[in-house]
Amino acid sequence: MSDNLSLAQQLAWDLASTLMACITVFKAGNGLFSVCPSAEFDGDPDTIVAEYDPFAA
Repeated sequence: MSDNLSLAQQLAWDLASTLMACITVFKAGNGLFSVCPSAEFDGDPDTIVAEYDPFAA
């Protein structure tokens, strides 16, 4: 996890474009930012900061 939002967003885009999978950036309960595949995210939708879709134009 990262406490730096811009680092988490960069990681999310890198993962999305490498894995060709949608990636979600969210704020974890401890205040840090984290990323995971969107299909595996089962947390509170209010914690989502951004979603990266490598298939979006």
